[in-house]
Parts: sequence; structure tokens; C-alpha cells
Amino acid sequence: MEAKRNPATSYAPLPERMRPQTIDEYVGQQHLVGKGQILRNMLESGNMSSFILWGPPGVGKTTLASIMAKTLGREFYALSAISAGVKDVRDIIETARKGSLFAGGSAPVLFIDEIHRFSKSQQDALLGAVEQGVVILIGATTENPSFEVITPLLSRCQVYVLRSLEPADLQILLDRALKDDPILRELDIKVTETEALMRQSGGDARKLLNILEIVVDACAGQSPIVIDNATVSRCLQENVAIYDKGGELHYDIISAFIKSVRGSDPNAAVYYMARMLDGGEDPLFIARRLCILAAEDVGLANPNALLLANSCFQIVHSIGMPEARIPLSECAIYLASSPKSNSAYLAIDSALAMVKEDKTAPVPLYLRNAPTSLMKDLGYSDGYKYAHDFPGHFTDLEFMPEKLSGKVFYEPQPNRHEDSLASYLQACWPKYYPKK
Repeated sequence: MEAKRNPATSYAPLPERMRPQTIDEYVGQQHLVGKGQILRNMLESGNMSSFILWGPPGVGKTTLASIMAKTLGREFYALSAISAGVKDVRDIIETARKGSLFAGGSAPVLFIDEIHRFSKSQQDALLGAVEQGVVILIGATTENPSFEVITPLLSRCQVYVLRSLEPADLQILLDRALKDDPILRELDIKVTETEALMRQSGGDARKLLNILEIVVDACAGQSPIVIDNATVSRCLQENVAIYDKGGELHYDIISAFIKSVRGSDPNAAVYYMARMLDGGEDPLFIARRLCILAAEDVGLANPNALLLANSCFQIVHSIGMPEARIPLSECAIYLASSPKSNSAYLAIDSALAMVKEDKTAPVPLYLRNAPTSLMKDLGYSDGYKYAHDFPGHFTDLEFMPEKLSGKVFYEPQPNRHEDSLASYLQACWPKYYPKK
């Protein structure tokens, strides 16, 4: 059954006009809200606990929080971690203490968008109220909460992962907007192709509806308004500024940034970084990407890169913007200007693939620990050779499980630093690393 929409919101942006009002209107995330799933059960039982929603933009985190509070008849307070301070948090907690909770009612829901941007002191201010049940906390984040949410708070909240919407989900939203929106349903709109709409949306419901509104606005006065791939592409090119507002091109820009560093172009790397910073991107998000780039793409060609990237992350965390732009720039330039190797990345992925294929290869007895006499009697640790007792601190001992003997995961790549690693391995393991 469709919930009635407030006519006063008719001229709000399309995503806001089409925001679902009930759990049955909610599209996607069936692993959480489908019949018998955790959040659906929470609604049906009326027993609500604090949790954090982790997922990409535009998949319904804010909407889901609002629906749950409304369905359970709880007061709903919403804060954005970008603009809220400790005082805002404490004011809401104090209101909750004086209000419905101690009048025999239910604890209100405190929704914090982008909770990963809250400082430690802001999160500390929440901790007692969550622990005591003064408020039910629902946090929303696009970042891994284990990195940004303090452990005591995280331990009191379940983390539920939201996924990008599938094309079938986006099609439901598209059809619903054309049929139910009070503005669009009055227009003669014919959708003949959806490939560009789906591709440009990237699993983001808000982006889909924003694009639809941009295309319809651009074709105002036409009858019928024909939406096809060419029209979508043309309208987005003509409305780049609108489309980019609020980080709509987030994933395109970060992709270009990553590929510029990987491609050893410091100028492009700094340019795309500037685009992200100017658009309000979290500097810690950029710093984390630099750490990943240092390990994945620079790797063993310059091991100092990872140390510098980690230091950059810590510095950015300590000083914040606007000064953080300088160490970010320094790190990006350094990584882009460093020699590249993905040998460590390839090695671990190759090893993981092998493990998924066969997890049963037994560890050789002589490599096993023998803390008890029974284990010693069974031959545990028998025959192990302590490398430091041998010349050059090396002994030719087979460390792989027997069935994987000779398997090579790490292949040194040609660069100054790995050339020296290759020489050492060739001396130790000539049968695995023959000279080329």
C-alpha cells in the first residue's frame, strides 16, 4: 500500500519527493529488510537496538533510519557529522533524558549521518547515552566503521552492510517516479533506453533520480519527452556543474586520481586531489587511498612509500583541513613519482586463490609447535632447523606443505629495490628463483 505524500514537498528535488515512507516501499537491501531478515524482525518485534549502516551513497541509509523510527513510533533526531558539534549531541541527549524515556515512553532515535567524520570527543559524548539506552543510535557511513568509530561505541552497535542497488531495483524506482511523482506523471515521458541511466547511476538511487530530473528539465517543452541513451549522455555533458554538485562524480574523480598516481603522473594526481578537496571530500578518505596505493601500486619498488603514506594519514588525522592539503599533496606527488611494482599485491592474491582452492594442505610436522610431551612424541617440531644457527642465517628447509612444494607466489619485478631482493632469493632458493 502506497503511503500518501505531502503535497507541500512537490517542488523538492525528485529524490526527496520520492523518498519511501514505509518499509514496504523501500527498495533494495532485502538481505536486511526482507521477510525474516534482521531489520524487518526488529520492526515486527518492536525491539530496536543501536546499529550502524555502512554502504555507498544513495542506497537508502537515511531513508531506512527514518522509516524504522517512524514505524516504531519513536522520536527521530537527525544530525550531520559534518556540521554538528559535541553541544548538539549533548543537547539531544539531555532532551531525551527529560522527555519520553523518563515519562514511560521509548528511547528516541538519534540518526547521525557520516558518523565516520565525528571526532573521538564527539563519539565519547554519545557513549554513555547509548550504553544506558537513553537514545537508540543509528549511524550512517560510507567508510569502514572499524577505522573511524571508537571501539567502545562500535562494540555497542551492530554493523549492517548496505549494497549498491541492482539494475532491477533502479528500474523499480524509475517506474515508480514516472508513475507516482506529482510532477512527472503529468508529463508525456517515454523511456526507450535505460542503459545510460543505469550506468551513470552506478547503483545509487539518489543519482538515478537526479539524472532523471536533469534530463526532464533539459527537455522541458517537448512532447513527448523521449529518454534514450543519447539524450541522457547529452544532458549530463551540458549539466556537469549540476551533476557534480555534492560529490555526484565522487567515484569518477577518485578513480582518475588512483589511476593518475598508478600511472606516475604527479600533475594529474594533484589536480584530481584538488577536485576532491574542493568538493568537500573527507581528507582522511584520500589519505587512506594513498596508503592503499603505496602498498598496491608502489609496493616493493619503494617500501618507504608505505611509511610515508601512513605518516601522511596520521598527520592529516591530527591537523585537519586546510593544512592537511599540504601533506596530502606531498604524499601524492611522492607516490606518483616513485617506481611502481604490484608484486606484493599479486603474491597475496595468488596465495589467497590457492587457499580457496584447497584449505587442507597440512603444515609439515617439523614446522609445528610442540608445547606438550604428546606433541613431541608425535614428531611435532622434530627436524626443524633454526635459521640463525647456520651460515648466512639461512638453511635450505622446505617450508611449504608437501603438496605445494615448489609453488612460487612472489615474483620480483624489475626495479632497483626488487633487483636486490631477487639476488638474495636466487642465492637462497636457486631452484625456485633461477638467475635470468
